[in-house]
Amino acid sequence: MSGTMDGRGVVFLGSPAFPDAARTALADTRLRTNLRRATTTIRDKRLQVTGELDDWEDLRAAGEAVKRRTLRHLDVHLLRLEESVTRAGGVVHWAADAAEANRIVTELVRATGGRDDETREVVKIKSMATQEIGLNEALAEAGIAAYETDLAELIVQLADDRPSHILVPAIHLGRAEIRDLFATEMARWGRPAPEGLTDDPAALAEAARLHLREKFLRAKVAVSGANFACADTGTVAVVESEGNGRMCLTLPETLITVMGIEKVLPSWRDLEVFLQLLPRSSTGERMNPYTSMWTGVTPGDGPRAFHLVLLDNGRSDTLADTVGRQALNCIRCSACLNVCPVYERTGGHAYGSVYPGPIGAVLTPQLVGVEHAASLPFASTLCGACYDACPVKINIPEVLTHLRAEVVEAKRAGRRLPSPEALAMKAATAVLVSPARLGYAQRAAALGGRALARRGRIGRLPGPFRGWSDSRDTPAPPTESFRTWWRKNREGEQG
Repeated sequence: MSGTMDGRGVVFLGSPAFPDAARTALADTRLRTNLRRATTTIRDKRLQVTGELDDWEDLRAAGEAVKRRTLRHLDVHLLRLEESVTRAGGVVHWAADAAEANRIVTELVRATGGRDDETREVVKIKSMATQEIGLNEALAEAGIAAYETDLAELIVQLADDRPSHILVPAIHLGRAEIRDLFATEMARWGRPAPEGLTDDPAALAEAARLHLREKFLRAKVAVSGANFACADTGTVAVVESEGNGRMCLTLPETLITVMGIEKVLPSWRDLEVFLQLLPRSSTGERMNPYTSMWTGVTPGDGPRAFHLVLLDNGRSDTLADTVGRQALNCIRCSACLNVCPVYERTGGHAYGSVYPGPIGAVLTPQLVGVEHAASLPFASTLCGACYDACPVKINIPEVLTHLRAEVVEAKRAGRRLPSPEALAMKAATAVLVSPARLGYAQRAAALGGRALARRGRIGRLPGPFRGWSDSRDTPAPPTESFRTWWRKNREGEQG
C-alpha cells in the first residue's frame, strides 16, 4: 500500500482536493459500475436484515446512548481498561500519535526473539487504525514485512493500491483484474497463484488461502485492530468474515493490538447491543461468521504475549468539540458509505483518506485539522441518508455543516478583504430578511433571467457565476413569483 502521511499522522492526505479527485473518478465508468453494483447489493441486504427486528430503532438508540455516555467519561473507562488488561496478563501502551504508535509496534516486533527471518515479518488482520497510522510503511522502513491476511486487503497490498471502502477495500476492482493481479504479483510475496487461475470467486479465494497458509504457520507476531474492548474485564473483540482473524489471533506467539481510544466500552454487557448492530449494518448479516474475544493471555492457549496499544492521534482534540465528537461513536460499519450518492459515484480514493465516505468527511478533518482537509466537509449533498442508516445515530449532516462553518471562518480570518462569496451571502441576508427587498429582487431576477435564457434555460454564466453554471443549466425564472400569484388570486380568501 502506498501513501503519504500528513503532519498530524493520517495517511493519504496530500492527494488532490476532493473536487479534483472526484472529477477524475466520475470519468471512470467501470469504477462507477463496480461501486453501484456493490453498494446496491450491500444496501439491500442491510435493509432486509434490519427490517426483521421490531426493536431495531431501540437498538440504535441504545448504541447511541452507550457511546455518548462512554465518551463523556472516556478517561475513566480507559484507565479501567488498562487495569483489567494488565491484571489478565497483557501489557498496555499509550500512543499520542502515529509516530509513537509505529515506534512501539516496531520495537515490540524486534523484541520477540527467534531467527531474524522470523522476527522480520508479521501477519495482519484488517485494521483501520493501523492503516490510519501507516503501520505497514513504518514496519517496511524498519525491515519488517507486514502481510495482510484479509482477502480484500491482500488484493490491495498486492496491487500497491489504496483501500477505497472501509469494509470492502477492493470494491473498485473487478474479478478479472484480481485474477490478473494474483497471477502476476503473488509470486513476489510468497507462494505463486495456481496455473490457469480463473476469475471464479471460489478459485480466487482458494488461491489466496494457499498463498496465506504458509504465512499463518510461520509468523511469530500478529498485529490486529479492535472493534471493541470492555473496560470491566479487559476483553478485546474482533469481528470478521473469513477466519483469517481467528488464525492471526491464535497461532502466533505474540499478539499486538492497535486500538483507537474511542473503541472502549464500559462493560462486557454492552457488547450485546453492538454485536447486533454491527453485522446487520456492515455486511447485512444477522451475526458475524467469526467473533473472536480474548482477555489477556492464557497459558497453553493462544499467544504467550499480548500488547494493547491505545492510540489517540487526534481523538482527544475531536473529543473537545461538543458537536464533532459524535464522529467518535463510529463503529466502522460503513453503512453510511453504501447509501451515500456522492460516494457511490466517486468511490473512496477521492476522499484522500483511509476513512472515505460521509464518516470520513467528518472524521478526517477533525483528526488532522480542518485546514488540512478543507474540501471534505463539502463532499456531501446533505441529503441525510447517512444519518438514517447510521446504527449509532451519528448526525453526520449536523457535523458537516459545523465543519463547513469552521472552514469558512478559517478562510475569512486569513483574508484582509471579504471574498466574493462572503459579499454575496451578506447581500442575500439583506434581501431575505425584508419581504419588500425580496419582492424587488424576484422581479429583477425574472427580468434578467428572461433576457439571458434561451428556450427556457440559462446556460453558462460569466465571471464568478461560472462555478455554478459550468455543470448545470438553470431554468429561466417564471414571469411572476408565487407570492405575486398568491396576492392576485388567493389573498383575502381565508378568514
